[in-house]
Amino acid sequence: MHSPSPLSLVDLPIRRLDRGDLVPCADLCEDRGWPRDEHRWGLLLSAGTGYGIDAPDGKGLAATCLTMPYGSDLVAVGMLLVAERYGRRGLARRLMRHVMEAVGNTPLALYATELGQPLYEDLGFSPVGRAERVGGRFGAGGADGSPSASPSRPNTTTSSSVTTRPAAADDLQALVRLDLPVFGADRTHLLARLPAFSDRIQVAEEDGELVGYAALWPSGQTEVVGPLIARDTVTAQALIAALAATTDRPLRADVDARHKELLGWLLESGLKSHPGTTVMTYGIPDLPGDAARRFAPLTLATG
Repeated sequence: MHSPSPLSLVDLPIRRLDRGDLVPCADLCEDRGWPRDEHRWGLLLSAGTGYGIDAPDGKGLAATCLTMPYGSDLVAVGMLLVAERYGRRGLARRLMRHVMEAVGNTPLALYATELGQPLYEDLGFSPVGRAERVGGRFGAGGADGSPSASPSRPNTTTSSSVTTRPAAADDLQALVRLDLPVFGADRTHLLARLPAFSDRIQVAEEDGELVGYAALWPSGQTEVVGPLIARDTVTAQALIAALAATTDRPLRADVDARHKELLGWLLESGLKSHPGTTVMTYGIPDLPGDAARRFAPLTLATG
C-alpha cells in the first residue's frame, strides 16, 4: 500500500495571515536579510490583508504577500517574501496569481526590487517610475566628508511663511484631505493608524493651512521618513529636518526619483544612496494622484 505523495511546494495551501503571525513574518524578513520589523507587520496586518504559505518542514512561513486596499480603485501589493530555502520554486508566482485573482479587476501597484521585477513583468505589470533609497546619518556631511550646508535649516527662499510643528489629534481630518488628491485614493484607514505607529508626525502650515506632512517610524536600528507629502521641495526639506532633529538614529527614505532636488539635498546632508526600486502597475497606466507633491510613501509595502 503506497502512502500519498507529499504536496509539491506550489500545491501547498495559501491562508490568511493575522496578528498571531507577527513572529513568523518577522522571522521570514530576517531570513531574507531584512530588519525583523514586527512593528511594521503589525500595521500591515491590521490595515491590510496578509497571505501566507506555511513551510512544509514546520518551521514558520515559506512565503508571504500583503495587500493594502485604497478605496475600491487601487490595491497596493508588498512584502512578497519567500524563505531562502524555498527560493526559485514557484511560490512567489503562486502567491501573486492568488492575489491577482482575489482582487478581481481592481488595479494593482507595487515597488519591485531588481530581483523581483522580471516576475512582475511576466505577470503583466508595467514599470511607471522609480523610488531611490537613501539612508544614513542626517547632517553628517556629503560624500567628501565636508559638513552639509545647514541641513537642519534648509533654504527658505520660498518658505519664509511656512512653519512646521508636531501633529495634533485634531489634525487627522486635515491630513486626510491633504493626502487624498496626492495619492489619488482614500487612505483614511491607514492614516488613522499612523499616530500610534509613528514616533512622530510633523505637519507644515502656511497661513493656518496644512501644506505638507511627514511621519517618522522605527525599523530595526533606523528611523524611516514616510509618508512625505509637501507642496514643494523646500517644504519637504523643512519637514525632514524637523523630524531628523528628534532622533539620534540613522534615517532612511524611499524618495520618488522625480524629486532630484530633494535627493541631492539629502545626499549633501550626509545620507548615502542605496539600491532603489521600480514602481509598477497593473490595470492602470500610472499611479493616481499628484506626483509633484508625493515625495515618499509610508513604506514600500503600502505605497
